Amino acid sequence: MKWDGHTHSQFCKHGSERHVREYVAKALELEFTRYTITEHPPVPERWIDDEVLMRELAMDMSELRPYTDCVRQVKDEFAGQLEVTLGLEMDYLHGHEAFSEAILSEVHEPLEDLLISVHYLPARGGMRCIDYKPEDFREHLLGYYGTMAKVVDAYYDHVELAIRNAAAWKLTARKRLGHINLIEKFRLVLPSIDAAQIKERLVALLPLLQSSGLGIDVNTAGIRKSTCGIAYVPDWFMEQCHDRSIPLVYGSDAHHPRDVGSGWEWFHEQTKRVQGL
Repeated sequence: MKWDGHTHSQFCKHGSERHVREYVAKALELEFTRYTITEHPPVPERWIDDEVLMRELAMDMSELRPYTDCVRQVKDEFAGQLEVTLGLEMDYLHGHEAFSEAILSEVHEPLEDLLISVHYLPARGGMRCIDYKPEDFREHLLGYYGTMAKVVDAYYDHVELAIRNAAAWKLTARKRLGHINLIEKFRLVLPSIDAAQIKERLVALLPLLQSSGLGIDVNTAGIRKSTCGIAYVPDWFMEQCHDRSIPLVYGSDAHHPRDVGSGWEWFHEQTKRVQGL
């Protein structure tokens, strides 16, 4: 199936104002057969101590219903041409897990897909985004933990917690871990990360993913980031997931209609390779 399982919409405060209908039309043009919309739901008030950044993070609570109504309308418009599914990209909110559960209870339409992503870590001044800006990472994360190795360990500790948390949600939606290696977004402009450390932490996640039933968002957004240049999922990890029957779902992480389908050919070739085709 040609499926884009991680995308955004006009409800994204750090993306394009283009209507999600334009994203879906692009997916249809590219001959996708399923297209999942996974917008960022609200986060707790003052989750990050930065008013400007807070306004860019996620939907307001009042936008949840308009968002689901919008997706339902677009789903109906494209029925018979392209399967459009309703999703969310839930953040792992360490210490505020009940907030996430409250968000899920507020979504009146049945969710078909759910991503759980780690964007935030405890840092200098409270919670900070790991993928905001390199200079912010240096000041608030590297300045707090002291070394990249310690930041990386904290990140994967939270990824483990995110998987366990999502596994406990009693939902019919397909659940996937979002961009498992987002910690590498600034790998070309920050101190280097030990590849052996990443491999060790990723290998340790495999049995947890397998037992939890979560799939993997094979997120290609990193390929188009000048600070990264690679997908957020290593090819060897895709092989390990395939061997363990952990679902691998392509995700463009589109924040603009032009991003739809970006990196699909890379994903297609990798999946053929890991399947021995």
